[in-house]
Amino acid sequence: MPFEVERRRRLATRALPLIAIAIAAFVAGVVVGAEPPPERKAAERFVDAWARQDFAALRAELNPASRRRYTARELRDAYLQSEETATLNSLDRAEAEGPESGDGADVVTVPIRVGTAAFGSFDSELKLPFADGGVAWAPHLTFPGVEQGEELSASISLARRGPILARDGTPLASGPPEARSSPLGSAAIDVAGEVGQPESSELEQLAREGFPAGTPVGVSGLERAFNSHLAGKPGGELIAASRAGGSGRVLARSRAAPGEPLRTTIDPELQRTAVAALAGRSGGVAVLDARDGSVRALAGTAFSTPQPPGSTFKVVTTTAALQAGVVALDDSFPILNGINVGGRFIANAHDEFCGGTFVEAFAESCNSVFAPLGPKIGEERLVTTAERYGFNSDPALYDAKATAVTDPPQPSIPEDVGDDLDLGVSAIGQGEVLATPLEMASISQTVGARGMRSPTPIVKDPALQSNADPVRVMSRKISGQLRDLMIGVVTSGTGTSAALSGIQVAGKTGTAELGPDPDAPSPAPGEEAAQAVDAWFTAFAPAQKPRLAVGVMLIDADADGGTVAAPVAAQVLAAGLG
Repeated sequence: MPFEVERRRRLATRALPLIAIAIAAFVAGVVVGAEPPPERKAAERFVDAWARQDFAALRAELNPASRRRYTARELRDAYLQSEETATLNSLDRAEAEGPESGDGADVVTVPIRVGTAAFGSFDSELKLPFADGGVAWAPHLTFPGVEQGEELSASISLARRGPILARDGTPLASGPPEARSSPLGSAAIDVAGEVGQPESSELEQLAREGFPAGTPVGVSGLERAFNSHLAGKPGGELIAASRAGGSGRVLARSRAAPGEPLRTTIDPELQRTAVAALAGRSGGVAVLDARDGSVRALAGTAFSTPQPPGSTFKVVTTTAALQAGVVALDDSFPILNGINVGGRFIANAHDEFCGGTFVEAFAESCNSVFAPLGPKIGEERLVTTAERYGFNSDPALYDAKATAVTDPPQPSIPEDVGDDLDLGVSAIGQGEVLATPLEMASISQTVGARGMRSPTPIVKDPALQSNADPVRVMSRKISGQLRDLMIGVVTSGTGTSAALSGIQVAGKTGTAELGPDPDAPSPAPGEEAAQAVDAWFTAFAPAQKPRLAVGVMLIDADADGGTVAAPVAAQVLAAGLG
């Protein structure tokens, strides 16, 4: 008996490896059997390629007959047309199912979550027929849910366009796209912009957003920057229409959602005044709330046409010079009509003689004092100071999406300014330095706010504003020194025409030379040709407790900044502070 038990034990022990091998083989067989059919894998690759818009990879899944019949371009165009019709913005597939035999082909079903701009999101299926080693492609396969003999079509319903409102609720633009209007009349257009027909290059993207060709959209100003916000969400029906005629099947439907109001920081009266003060001249006016940087008015090309800012840039140069310790307010300078910098003679405006203390030189805007400061400050410090003021950065008017849509130019200074002559020319706001009225108003706002530069939002909704943070540009001490220097410009310098009764204004004039004036008479022998100039003025007021900051630019002006630009600023400040 013991012998029999031992024999059985030995047989059982020897059998264990065989059993393990059998189990392993069984499991492997199950795993191999669980491998999805090749058609299912191909169907998933097909949809994945479509989702990432890789039409070459999509075409690679077709069978030879389909690839011979349809070129890569024909396939791509067919899919893009359907996507545009459907306003497609996403495809999210589940695991494919099948294949199942039918109509001479093996059909794989791919469940897909379809996302569209106009018709919302919905679940559908793409049924891909396989034959001869690949997808037997046909035009109805360009959209889930469309069957053989059908084509995709859409009926779009546009939403009511939202109004653009001033800070007090006054409409800057309201009504249907074809007839926008404002109580401010044409004075509102410089801010609100206009609605019209888009550029041909934008039609495809707009169609994908639910705006078919012929739909009026924002083409300038806030109408363009926030077109999707104002236009709302289109609705309607997405239809699988029979090619033989008939009403077709509704694949998806949605209701149009009205556009949202766009609430701005614009002051209606200041906007009227800024436009009136510009008086149709080429140039721009920007008005900011000196306390928080928000935009109160924009007239003309207030931020879209950067130009050399001339001597208004001396505020930046002075900031850098005071911070670097290369100048002090009580420093004295010789009385000259110009000076050699980097091998070139740089003259004062109108060849005037000026100098004296730095305070006097700032008030009289002496190039002979400021041009040599450029090399003393140095390239790095001058550029860094300008960038802290906002140069080489996008205007902080609105969020990144709206900024990308409008692509406003940046106020700029080269990061590599150049030699001593280039530094001297840049220090007086000439050469390759470019600014806008908005930028110069921001510079005045910074000085008035004790050295802290604020973003310049034009919309109230924080979600639509720039994510730019306030920037400490200079110390409070230096900002106080600059304030006093700018007061001197208006009380006894080049900007006296900006003075207001009972309100102390701090400002800076600028006159940028652009080259010989083509409209001026030919110079007499020995005389220099008359220069075309831009006239500038930037200011804040009241000087001790600022409420408004302003930047003015007149392109191809008939006089200097103190003569023609400063009175524009005075008119605007008087209206806003009176």
